[in-house]
Amino acid sequence: MDMPVNLQQAFANIDIAKIQQAVEDYGPAIEVVRGTWDYATLQEIADGKLFVSDDMMNEAIAKQVAAQGDDAPVTSVVLKSHENGRLDITADTKKLGPVELSGTIEEFVHDGDQSLLKYHVRSKNIPQHGLMSWVFSRISLSMAERMVGHIDLPEDMPVTVKRNVVTVDFHKVLTESRLGQTTFEGHPLLDMVEIKSATPKDGGVLFETELHVPDDVKAALRRMVTEKTE
Repeated sequence: MDMPVNLQQAFANIDIAKIQQAVEDYGPAIEVVRGTWDYATLQEIADGKLFVSDDMMNEAIAKQVAAQGDDAPVTSVVLKSHENGRLDITADTKKLGPVELSGTIEEFVHDGDQSLLKYHVRSKNIPQHGLMSWVFSRISLSMAERMVGHIDLPEDMPVTVKRNVVTVDFHKVLTESRLGQTTFEGHPLLDMVEIKSATPKDGGVLFETELHVPDDVKAALRRMVTEKTE
């Protein structure tokens, strides 16, 4: 059966090289976007308010703990958020037994210059620095995971303890992640998302966010994650 002349002309006008180039250009970005966000998450980030439940964060931490196996100094870390702004942390440690902390998130930000968590312990003195470094490095990434995807934790993530304030600097680990190394329409995927603050609420943490991309790129991102679910 012969192909109609109009179809022959249409196929002849297709620039195969451009199609191949588009696949090469956008293929990696599409894979990373679909592996990081679903439609609801992307919509909430764009709307400026993203809620991450305690269950989500605790599940992410549990996976981090399990990945350490017998080398982990703790057997579990559980977060519980409260409407009054408190974030409770319970860590079952091998040497000290249960360690319970209650405090507030003084700062949780991510932008082009910094990515950090500051947690102020309000109820007890902070135990040894090494243990807190281990616990809070995992807490910070579990809180960010819904926005930046899963990241394997390095051993050298900077954590400082000054008096009763723990500061975690996770900027380097984000910039070296798949999200941090991938661009779409000239925009680094990691730089698209800004996190301005984090406030514990009943059952989870509410993040104030902003999606820094033009409307056409937002639409393209929404199409990507919508197609993933269809």
